Amino acid sequence: QVQLVESGGDSVQPGGSLRLSCAASGYTSNIYCMAWFRQTPGREREGVARIFRDTNNPYYANSMRGRFTISQDNAANTVYLQMNNLKSEDTAIYYCAALGGEKSQCNFAELSRSGYWGQGTQVTVSS
Repeated sequence: QVQLVESGGDSVQPGGSLRLSCAASGYTSNIYCMAWFRQTPGREREGVARIFRDTNNPYYANSMRGRFTISQDNAANTVYLQMNNLKSEDTAIYYCAALGGEKSQCNFAELSRSGYWGQGTQVTVSS
């Protein structure tokens, strides 16, 4: 089993920045893919960014590309999401997800179907 704990959510003004963290514990050596998702009330959860743990190769959803950066510290079993130039539409609960087991696809569909999930952290962007 893998446990994920997000932190770093806060309220910021438009144009501001935040860095979210997701700390993994448990069977962390089993993890091959980590990602961030977000969800707002009344909308489906959407993938934000994902990264293979061994190749450090990130992928971003189109609307987040250029403003968000996913990174990881494998020694600390932590993945980060740096968010810059935040907009009101970025307001959401941000969730961390991970895939473990035999290395396979690292995509949002597989994460949604089979991933481990954290409890989420609230990001509010408002003036």
